[in-house]
Amino acid sequence: MSRRRTSLRARLVWSISYILLAVIVALTIPLAINLARRGTSELESDTLITAQTLGAYVGAENIDDPKALARIAQAAPEEIERIVITDLDGTVVYDSSGALLGRDFANGLRPEIDAALQGQPNAETRFSETDGHDNLYAAAPIIDERIVGSIRLTRSAQQVNDKVHSTWAALGLVGLASLLAGIVIAYGLAGSLTRPLQRLADAAHDLGEGDLSSRVGDIEGSAEVHELAGSFDEMAERLERTVQAQREFVANASHQLRTPLTGMKLRLESAVEMTQDPELRRQLEATEAEVDRLSQIVDRLLVMARHIEEGAASRVELGQAISEAVDRWNDRASRLGSTLTAGGQGGAAHADPTDVDQILDNLLDNATAYAPGPIKLAHGATDGRAWVTVRDHGPGIPAEERARVTERFYRGQGAPAGGSGLGLAIARELVEKWAGTLTVADAEGGGTEITASFPQSGS
Repeated sequence: MSRRRTSLRARLVWSISYILLAVIVALTIPLAINLARRGTSELESDTLITAQTLGAYVGAENIDDPKALARIAQAAPEEIERIVITDLDGTVVYDSSGALLGRDFANGLRPEIDAALQGQPNAETRFSETDGHDNLYAAAPIIDERIVGSIRLTRSAQQVNDKVHSTWAALGLVGLASLLAGIVIAYGLAGSLTRPLQRLADAAHDLGEGDLSSRVGDIEGSAEVHELAGSFDEMAERLERTVQAQREFVANASHQLRTPLTGMKLRLESAVEMTQDPELRRQLEATEAEVDRLSQIVDRLLVMARHIEEGAASRVELGQAISEAVDRWNDRASRLGSTLTAGGQGGAAHADPTDVDQILDNLLDNATAYAPGPIKLAHGATDGRAWVTVRDHGPGIPAEERARVTERFYRGQGAPAGGSGLGLAIARELVEKWAGTLTVADAEGGGTEITASFPQSGS
């Protein structure tokens, strides 16, 4: 199963975004925590200063005068929700809510009062069961030459929470904006890095598809990318010259071979007519058949060279190719003790007819030489692949040799003398030339089954 690969641009964007996100988180979270603590501290300090200021106005002369205490309490800021004043014993002498007048506040349940009566201003935030939310309590001693009581201010801690939330929200928006800006910059930067590589990939793809004139040319990017592009163009130039030389050699060699083959054909025909020896006649006729076969190969090479030069469509009907192969090989197969049968349906392959003919010739040559007997050719199409199969009923190929029989010049231990070890190697190379595969397997019931599979041609 193929695995989908992520593009280099996407990887760069994700990597830069991840680093940027990590930096933003590492900076904003500590900053937000410090700002929240600072906001809380400032609120506590402000409330505590207010408590100390009001306490200074109370004095010893007013500690037992509720009306005077009420006038002083009216000077408190609006955000102060409640004011409680106690005497030195911790008894409430004034309560702006009027609920706890005369109650003992120095009972350990309100540590800020205890601390204030000891001369230590104190502020803390805790949950109030009466109000149902957190409150900020700030208490300060009332001093008139000595400590005469305490004053405690109560305000809702929601202001602190709102400040914290607004701080977090503001930093979150700043972080998000920074991240988005970083992603945009990273995308542009990644594009500038990958665009030259994409040009190289496109040129390589065109070259692989047969466009030997494909070049990268002048390209933006780093010195390494420039060097790579230059090396690619030099390689493409050498490849184009090499392939062109090969094409010309195939065309010229095939053309030059036709004349001596025609002469050999004429001399063999004359020799067949002149000889009276039956055995010699049979040998001459067999030689003439081999010359005909060699002529057919030369003709196919000429056709192949012309197709390459003209850019002819690469499509072959495998059923027709099998039928023509049976016609070519029937006489030779009969002489070697083999019988050929063909069958199947469908199967138009994306390949060159000349290459397919040569593949079938090599497979049949191999089968008739090493496994004489019934030989079946089949063709078909499955899952977007068109295939041909040549199946013999010979002794088969040992498992340890099966993976190597398509290597050049490899011959199995039990192979008869006379072979070159090139037939299956050439067939494999021709199949792979068209993005196909050549598989060698044991046939059910004995023998060997060789399958050449090609991409299926739609039209």
